[in-house]
Amino acid sequence: MRGETPQGRMPAVIVDCAIYRAGRRTEGPADLSDALSEARAEGDAFLWIGLYEPTEQEIKRVSREFGLHPLAVEDSLSAHQRPKLEVYEDSLFAVIKPVVYEHLSDTVTTDELMAFIGDSFVVTVRHGEGAPLAAVRRRLEAEPEVLRHGPAAVLYAISDAVVDHYIDVAGELQNDLEELETEVFAPAAAGDTKNTASRIYTFKRQIMEFRRATGPLSAPMARLAGADVPFVHEHSRPFFRDVSDHLTRANEYVEGLDRLLSDILSAHLAQVGVRQNDDMRKISAWAAMAAVPTMVAGIYGMNFHNMPELGWGWAYPAVILLMGTVVFALHRLFKRRGWL
Repeated sequence: MRGETPQGRMPAVIVDCAIYRAGRRTEGPADLSDALSEARAEGDAFLWIGLYEPTEQEIKRVSREFGLHPLAVEDSLSAHQRPKLEVYEDSLFAVIKPVVYEHLSDTVTTDELMAFIGDSFVVTVRHGEGAPLAAVRRRLEAEPEVLRHGPAAVLYAISDAVVDHYIDVAGELQNDLEELETEVFAPAAAGDTKNTASRIYTFKRQIMEFRRATGPLSAPMARLAGADVPFVHEHSRPFFRDVSDHLTRANEYVEGLDRLLSDILSAHLAQVGVRQNDDMRKISAWAAMAAVPTMVAGIYGMNFHNMPELGWGWAYPAVILLMGTVVFALHRLFKRRGWL
């Protein structure tokens, strides 16, 4: 439940709040101003608060306490941002897009994580259910040596967890893509063509959604790993380089999936074309066999007086035999050529 809170008190939307001193967690005061002042006074401490889908009033209340840039605050309210890293005078603002793969519907969905990194604070804003941070907190709290690097350690832990999940999702997509590939190259009835093509295009849309999350994140991770970014301890850069390497692997994985899917689509379309050619040959063969008796019957149906063998008693069975012989010969010819 969201509730009204007095000025300076913790908004009800805050999921978790703690002060980390020398890599160890301690509970912070109930007042945001007191908690931040306490963290800044100690020098080696920082405050981490987590928000889940805050309202405009709630995020502005937090913004006043931490001095967040208004443009970054505006972006944090919208769950339709690209992965990015913005450097402001008093803080960093990072956007990361976790992905969720639903096996039952074969769909990839993206949520959003925003992080404000300052001198002695971290504010994380989460939109969607795809990136709970409780597990990230527990893992990070079990590594005090990493937490000693300050607020940047939180950004590293979040990005590392999200990027590792990218690789897991890519592996799941690979398994489903192999099943789709088997289905495409297995013998199928002509009626399955439309359904298979629809599945391929749907899968390609999921890959595209995945790429929107992984691709734009490369530049922010490279910047955090190599450049002199404010509020990022120099000892944290190797960790971001490791995340950047994992992200490169994930992007290569996604690119490979996209190329393989394009090849499967091309192969499927080629198969459809081959089947259509086979059908056209069969139709042409049967049409040719039907054309011969039609032509002969058409000629004898003109009712001319001077028709060949018109007065001959065996003319009718002879013409029928002639048509049957020609049709049989054509059938044998088309059979040998593989048209039937």
